[in-house]
Amino acid sequence: MPPTNVSRMSRTLVLLVVLPVALYLALCAALFVFQRALIYYPQARSDASAPLLSLAVDDVQVNVSTRPYNGPKALIYFGGNAEDVSRSLPSFAKAFPDHALYFIHYRGYGGSGGSPSEEAIARDAMALFDKVYAEHPQILVVGRSLGSGVAVRLASVRPVTELLLVTPYNSIEELAARRFRLFPVHWLLTDKFESWRYAEHIGVPTRLIAAENDEVIPAASTQRLYHHFPKGVATLRVIPGTGHNSISESPEYLKALAAPD
Repeated sequence: MPPTNVSRMSRTLVLLVVLPVALYLALCAALFVFQRALIYYPQARSDASAPLLSLAVDDVQVNVSTRPYNGPKALIYFGGNAEDVSRSLPSFAKAFPDHALYFIHYRGYGGSGGSPSEEAIARDAMALFDKVYAEHPQILVVGRSLGSGVAVRLASVRPVTELLLVTPYNSIEELAARRFRLFPVHWLLTDKFESWRYAEHIGVPTRLIAAENDEVIPAASTQRLYHHFPKGVATLRVIPGTGHNSISESPEYLKALAAPD
């Protein structure tokens, strides 16, 4: 075979190896750079009727939609990754008439400043809890979907009275690895939301509410989280005939929120 043909074949083989590797590495880089755009979908605050609390954390103003109530009880709510929490406030006001309500708009959501990240949201959650706790010593913390990870982490380091998790997951890392099977998610992901890690330190009554047909968070993920809580701490209730986003439309959902039994 002439030398020129050998050289061409060598270059072809190099390209066949290098190009796929380069493409894979480029995709890994893109996944790393844009990962938070895949996790967080900031929403505007559509209901401006609720009083707004402005919380200053790290020189960032974080908005909190509220329903004031004089008394010892309060409820702090952490919503989903694409949720306008102000829309959920009225239904919770009905379910918890004797609680002051505090629904936080994550950074970048609902007019809050800054950009969302796991650590920033965790700091905001603790700052809000400390402010509310000064006036309401009995605090029920509720987290839905993405917010379930925020809620369980907060409950592991603050004197929460009760914890309620709606459509919760074991970890975001686990969900991401399931979706992006070909990529080293463990090494690329920054915001892992490892709920299982914090569940082991929870000692207050905890309720998990899952959707029977959840198309976003597999039942196995919720089950794994449930089994990470100390024995006797948590209960799990499944709302029949509901999906990840439709669970709140079920009459059984509000009953499950307000009535532990």
